[in-house]
Amino acid sequence: MSVEETGFSVEFQDVVRRRRMVREFTDEPVPDEAVRRILRNALRGPSAGYSQGQAFLVLRGEETVGFYDSLRHLWTYDTVKTAPVVVVAFAVKDAYLDRYAEPDKGWTDRSEDRWPVPFWYVDTGMAVLLVLQTAVDEGLGAVYFGIGADDFGPVRERYGVPDSHVPVGAIAIGHGAGDEVAEGASPRSRERRPFEEAVRFGRW
Repeated sequence: MSVEETGFSVEFQDVVRRRRMVREFTDEPVPDEAVRRILRNALRGPSAGYSQGQAFLVLRGEETVGFYDSLRHLWTYDTVKTAPVVVVAFAVKDAYLDRYAEPDKGWTDRSEDRWPVPFWYVDTGMAVLLVLQTAVDEGLGAVYFGIGADDFGPVRERYGVPDSHVPVGAIAIGHGAGDEVAEGASPRSRERRPFEEAVRFGRW
Protein backbone atom coordinates (compact mmCIF):
# COMPACT_ATOMS: atom_id res chain seq x y z
CA MET A 1 0.00 0.00 0.00
CA SER A 2 1.16 3.52 -0.73
CA VAL A 3 1.75 6.34 1.72
CA GLU A 4 -1.47 7.94 0.47
CA GLU A 5 -3.41 4.77 1.32
CA THR A 6 -1.87 4.14 4.73
CA GLY A 7 -1.19 7.68 5.92
CA PHE A 8 2.14 6.39 7.19
CA SER A 9 4.24 9.44 6.38
CA VAL A 10 5.81 10.78 9.58
CA GLU A 11 7.20 14.11 10.69
CA PHE A 12 10.79 14.90 9.74
CA GLN A 13 12.09 14.80 13.31
CA ASP A 14 10.58 11.36 13.71
CA VAL A 15 12.24 10.23 10.47
CA VAL A 16 15.64 11.37 11.77
CA ARG A 17 15.09 9.79 15.17
CA ARG A 18 13.84 6.48 13.81
CA ARG A 19 16.42 6.03 11.07
CA ARG A 20 18.78 3.17 11.77
CA MET A 21 20.55 0.46 9.81
CA VAL A 22 18.15 -2.48 9.49
CA ARG A 23 19.92 -5.78 8.87
CA GLU A 24 17.04 -8.27 8.90
CA PHE A 25 14.03 -8.21 6.59
CA THR A 26 10.75 -10.03 6.06
CA ASP A 27 9.75 -11.46 2.68
CA GLU A 28 7.01 -8.84 2.23
CA PRO A 29 7.40 -7.09 -1.14
CA VAL A 30 8.06 -3.37 -1.49
CA PRO A 31 5.55 -1.52 -3.71
CA ASP A 32 6.97 -0.13 -6.94
CA GLU A 33 5.64 3.34 -6.20
CA ALA A 34 7.45 3.37 -2.84
CA VAL A 35 10.71 2.54 -4.63
CA ARG A 36 10.09 5.34 -7.11
CA ARG A 37 9.36 7.87 -4.37
CA ILE A 38 12.57 6.88 -2.60
CA LEU A 39 14.63 7.39 -5.76
CA ARG A 40 12.88 10.62 -6.70
CA ASN A 41 13.85 12.02 -3.31
CA ALA A 42 17.43 10.83 -3.78
CA LEU A 43 17.62 12.92 -6.95
CA ARG A 44 16.56 15.98 -4.94
CA GLY A 45 19.84 16.04 -3.04
CA PRO A 46 22.24 18.96 -3.43
CA SER A 47 25.03 18.81 -5.99
CA ALA A 48 27.85 21.28 -6.59
CA GLY A 49 27.13 23.45 -9.61
CA TYR A 50 24.00 21.36 -10.20
CA SER A 51 26.36 18.80 -11.69
CA GLN A 52 23.99 15.98 -10.72
CA GLY A 53 26.71 13.36 -10.86
CA GLN A 54 24.73 10.65 -9.09
CA ALA A 55 23.17 7.54 -10.61
CA PHE A 56 21.33 4.57 -9.16
CA LEU A 57 20.79 0.95 -10.19
CA VAL A 58 17.63 -0.58 -8.73
CA LEU A 59 17.53 -4.37 -8.37
CA ARG A 60 14.47 -6.28 -7.18
CA GLY A 61 13.58 -9.84 -6.32
CA GLU A 62 15.72 -12.41 -8.11
CA GLU A 63 17.81 -9.59 -9.64
CA THR A 64 19.44 -9.08 -6.24
CA VAL A 65 20.88 -12.61 -6.24
CA GLY A 66 23.18 -11.82 -9.16
CA PHE A 67 24.34 -8.67 -7.42
CA TYR A 68 25.44 -10.54 -4.31
CA ASP A 69 27.05 -13.19 -6.50
CA SER A 70 29.18 -10.39 -8.02
CA LEU A 71 30.69 -9.48 -4.63
CA ARG A 72 33.74 -11.21 -3.25
CA HIS A 73 33.01 -9.84 0.20
CA LEU A 74 29.65 -8.82 1.66
CA TRP A 75 30.36 -5.91 3.95
CA THR A 76 27.27 -6.47 6.08
CA TYR A 77 25.17 -9.28 7.56
CA ASP A 78 24.10 -12.26 5.44
CA THR A 79 20.51 -11.57 6.53
CA VAL A 80 20.60 -8.41 4.41
CA LYS A 81 20.36 -10.63 1.33
CA THR A 82 16.69 -11.24 2.13
CA ALA A 83 15.77 -7.61 1.40
CA PRO A 84 13.63 -7.49 -1.76
CA VAL A 85 15.23 -4.31 -3.10
CA VAL A 86 18.86 -3.26 -3.53
CA VAL A 87 19.82 0.20 -4.76
CA VAL A 88 23.42 0.62 -5.91
CA ALA A 89 24.60 4.24 -5.73
CA PHE A 90 27.17 5.56 -8.20
CA ALA A 91 29.27 8.73 -8.15
CA VAL A 92 30.16 10.22 -11.54
CA LYS A 93 33.26 12.37 -11.23
CA ASP A 94 33.27 13.36 -14.90
CA ALA A 95 29.95 15.17 -14.46
CA TYR A 96 31.65 17.53 -12.01
CA LEU A 97 34.85 18.01 -13.97
CA ASP A 98 32.85 18.74 -17.12
CA ARG A 99 30.43 21.08 -15.36
CA TYR A 100 33.15 23.22 -13.77
CA ALA A 101 34.97 23.54 -17.09
CA GLU A 102 31.92 25.33 -18.50
CA PRO A 103 32.13 29.12 -19.09
CA ASP A 104 29.88 30.19 -16.20
CA LYS A 105 32.19 28.51 -13.68
CA GLY A 106 35.35 30.23 -14.92
CA TRP A 107 37.65 27.22 -14.90
CA THR A 108 39.41 26.39 -18.15
CA ASP A 109 40.32 22.77 -17.49
CA ARG A 110 39.05 19.60 -15.81
CA SER A 111 41.85 19.27 -13.27
CA GLU A 112 40.98 17.40 -10.08
CA ASP A 113 43.52 19.58 -8.27
CA ARG A 114 40.84 22.29 -8.06
CA TRP A 115 38.80 20.08 -5.75
CA PRO A 116 40.21 19.94 -2.20
CA VAL A 117 37.24 17.71 -1.37
CA PRO A 118 35.77 15.31 -3.98
CA PHE A 119 32.20 16.63 -4.10
CA TRP A 120 31.08 13.77 -6.34
CA TYR A 121 31.41 11.51 -3.30
CA VAL A 122 30.03 14.06 -0.84
CA ASP A 123 26.92 14.66 -2.93
CA THR A 124 26.35 10.96 -3.55
CA GLY A 125 26.58 10.38 0.20
CA MET A 126 23.85 12.99 0.74
CA ALA A 127 21.70 11.25 -1.86
CA VAL A 128 22.20 7.95 -0.02
CA LEU A 129 21.02 9.56 3.21
CA LEU A 130 17.87 10.72 1.42
CA VAL A 131 17.28 7.11 0.36
CA LEU A 132 17.65 5.94 3.97
CA GLN A 133 15.39 8.67 5.34
CA THR A 134 12.70 8.24 2.70
CA ALA A 135 12.63 4.51 3.39
CA VAL A 136 11.72 5.34 6.99
CA ASP A 137 9.03 7.74 5.77
CA GLU A 138 7.62 4.88 3.67
CA GLY A 139 7.42 2.61 6.70
CA LEU A 140 10.38 0.54 5.48
CA GLY A 141 13.78 -0.45 6.77
CA ALA A 142 17.10 0.04 4.99
CA VAL A 143 20.81 -0.48 5.43
CA TYR A 144 23.76 1.00 3.56
CA PHE A 145 26.85 -1.13 2.99
CA GLY A 146 30.10 -0.62 1.12
CA ILE A 147 31.39 -2.34 -2.01
CA GLY A 148 35.02 -3.44 -2.21
CA ALA A 149 37.22 -1.83 -4.87
CA ASP A 150 37.90 -5.25 -6.39
CA ASP A 151 34.15 -5.65 -6.88
CA PHE A 152 33.72 -2.45 -8.92
CA GLY A 153 34.62 -4.17 -12.19
CA PRO A 154 32.39 -7.24 -11.76
CA VAL A 155 29.39 -5.08 -10.79
CA ARG A 156 29.90 -2.79 -13.79
CA GLU A 157 30.35 -5.73 -16.15
CA ARG A 158 27.30 -7.66 -14.95
CA TYR A 159 24.97 -4.67 -15.32
CA GLY A 160 26.55 -2.75 -18.20
CA VAL A 161 27.47 0.24 -16.03
CA PRO A 162 29.89 2.76 -17.63
CA ASP A 163 33.45 2.82 -16.30
CA SER A 164 32.95 6.47 -15.33
CA HIS A 165 30.48 5.41 -12.63
CA VAL A 166 32.01 4.47 -9.26
CA PRO A 167 29.77 2.27 -7.07
CA VAL A 168 30.16 3.93 -3.68
CA GLY A 169 27.90 1.43 -1.95
CA ALA A 170 24.49 -0.18 -1.90
CA ILE A 171 21.28 0.19 0.10
CA ALA A 172 19.14 -2.84 0.88
CA ILE A 173 15.49 -1.90 1.38
CA GLY A 174 12.54 -3.88 2.71
CA HIS A 175 10.24 -4.40 5.64
CA GLY A 176 12.33 -4.72 8.78
CA ALA A 177 12.00 -7.92 10.79
CA GLY A 178 11.46 -6.47 14.25
CA ASP A 179 12.32 -3.15 15.81
CA GLU A 180 15.42 -4.17 17.72
CA VAL A 181 19.01 -3.39 16.76
CA ALA A 182 20.55 -6.54 15.30
CA GLU A 183 22.79 -8.70 17.46
CA GLY A 184 26.44 -7.76 16.94
CA ALA A 185 25.60 -4.34 15.47
CA SER A 186 27.83 -1.51 16.71
CA PRO A 187 25.03 0.45 18.45
CA ARG A 188 24.69 -2.45 20.89
CA SER A 189 28.24 -1.96 22.15
CA ARG A 190 28.91 1.73 21.50
CA GLU A 191 27.13 4.78 22.89
CA ARG A 192 26.21 7.77 20.75
CA ARG A 193 28.71 10.60 21.28
CA PRO A 194 27.44 13.36 23.59
CA PHE A 195 26.18 16.44 21.77
CA GLU A 196 28.69 18.67 23.59
CA GLU A 197 31.59 16.49 22.46
CA ALA A 198 30.62 16.55 18.81
CA VAL A 199 29.34 20.12 18.43
CA ARG A 200 31.13 23.37 19.23
CA PHE A 201 29.70 26.88 19.00
CA GLY A 202 31.94 29.79 18.08
CA ARG A 203 35.27 28.13 18.93
CA TRP A 204 36.65 24.65 19.43
